[in-house]
Amino acid sequence: MGALIHPAVLLAGSAATLFTLYFFRDPERKIMAAAGQIVAPADGKVLSIDEVDEKDFMGGRCKRVSIFLSIFDVHINRAPVGGTVGMVHYRPGNFAFANTMDASRNNENNSIGIEGNEFKVLVRQIAGAVARRIVCYCRPSERVRTGDRIGMIRFGSRTELYLPLECEILVSAGQRVKGGVSLVGAYYAANEKKA
Repeated sequence: MGALIHPAVLLAGSAATLFTLYFFRDPERKIMAAAGQIVAPADGKVLSIDEVDEKDFMGGRCKRVSIFLSIFDVHINRAPVGGTVGMVHYRPGNFAFANTMDASRNNENNSIGIEGNEFKVLVRQIAGAVARRIVCYCRPSERVRTGDRIGMIRFGSRTELYLPLECEILVSAGQRVKGGVSLVGAYYAANEKKA
C-alpha cells in the first residue's frame, strides 16, 4: 500500500507534521520577575503602545501594549503578573489580519483579567486571519503566578496587554519580546520611588 503513495505526497505530509510540532512547541521558561514587574504575555513583536479606554475590567483609561505573533513564534500566552483571575470573557468576531488595528476592534477575542496584589492587568487574546482558535486555560477565581500558562492562540495572532496608567512601559514599538521572560512594564506603589 505504501508503495502506491507518491514520494512528493509523503514529503509534503512529513513537512506539515514537522511544522505542526514546531508550531505547538511549549518551551520551559525561567521566570525571574520581581514584585511590581510585568512580563510579556506572549512571544512576538511589539506593534504599538498607546492609551485606550477599557471599561469592562480596567475601569477606564489605561495603557495598551499590542504584540503580534507570527506563525513562527511560540503561541503560548502567559500571565504577566501573579494574582487572581477576575474575569474571562470570550467575544466572537471577524478574522482580519492580526497586525491591523481592525483586528483589535473587530476580531474574535478572549479577555483574561488578573487582579494582582496592588494593581490589575488585562490580557486579550485576538484571533487572526490564519488563527481561528483561541484556547483559554484559566477560569475566574483561579490563582496564577507570574509566567504561568493561561492560554494559546493557534497560528498567526495578536495579544494585547492592558496596564494601569501608573505603569512605566519598558519596551518600544518594533521590539521583540518573549512571553514570561521579557519585562514590558513596572508598577510603582504610590509611596515607592523609581530607582
